[in-house]
Amino acid sequence: MIEEFVLTGFPGGHLIHAAMATILLPVYLVTLAGNTFIIVIICMDSRLHYPMYFFLVCLSFMEILGISAVMCKLFAILISAQSTISKNGCMIQSYIYFFLSSSDFLLLSVMSIDRYVAVCYLLRYYSIMRRNLCIKLVVSCFFISFVCLLPPTIMIAQLPFCHHVLDHFFCDNRAMVKLICVSDISLLNLSSLIGSVFILIVPLIITSVSYILIVSEVIRLPSDTGHQKTFSTCVSHFTMVSIVFGSALFIKIRPSGNYSIAIDKTVNLTSTTLAPLLNPFIYTLRNQKVKDCIRDSVKKRRLL
Repeated sequence: MIEEFVLTGFPGGHLIHAAMATILLPVYLVTLAGNTFIIVIICMDSRLHYPMYFFLVCLSFMEILGISAVMCKLFAILISAQSTISKNGCMIQSYIYFFLSSSDFLLLSVMSIDRYVAVCYLLRYYSIMRRNLCIKLVVSCFFISFVCLLPPTIMIAQLPFCHHVLDHFFCDNRAMVKLICVSDISLLNLSSLIGSVFILIVPLIITSVSYILIVSEVIRLPSDTGHQKTFSTCVSHFTMVSIVFGSALFIKIRPSGNYSIAIDKTVNLTSTTLAPLLNPFIYTLRNQKVKDCIRDSVKKRRLL
């Protein structure tokens, strides 16, 4: 009975680990500060109390929790070499990370629908995207993630493990499955496949269809100014979609014959840190309304 795992983290000695921690710590702090700033500025300024910004607050909140679920243990490994984690703690970390990642996929698809309604049904936008509907959509994202991830997580927790050395920097499901002693894990694979369809493939299809419809609608607009204004409202969201879905698809669709834990570690670390880090910059630097609210807030503080 294995009651704890040893996370190998990244190869290298103390100097390499110290250098990684020196780079990742500012990234983590900037991510926390940037996403917290987005939440605060949207909640405090009534000009931003609209569906798109409500979804953005939820996204920023999930980014904070998601990166914290992984980075706190990674810093313990890099700085103090505390690489052990209990089996229950490992399962909890794994579930929280993948729950938030799955909710991210679903929420981004919801945001693409919001952009589609804003572009194609502009005059009816606020009557369609009512507050109650927005709340229900976000709750649905959490509920679908919870239901899809619970069965495979329970199965993994109940299966016996032959080894306790987990070759990863966090409790990744794919790395944990390699330690399972049972040869027939077809039910676990089926459960994971069904979950992946609902939390990755379906949101990707919804997002793709939404942007195809948006582009077809924009092409029909009479002026170049209309084209530019419409694309400016969607390009920030499309950038985030490309980063999040691109890294997930790379890990999921890559043939098992080309599987490399080193590549998986690199891609996971990049996606875990890059998307939350860029989120505040993508949605603020390209959004004139948010920039105006920030500018007005700074002016008010100077007057005080």
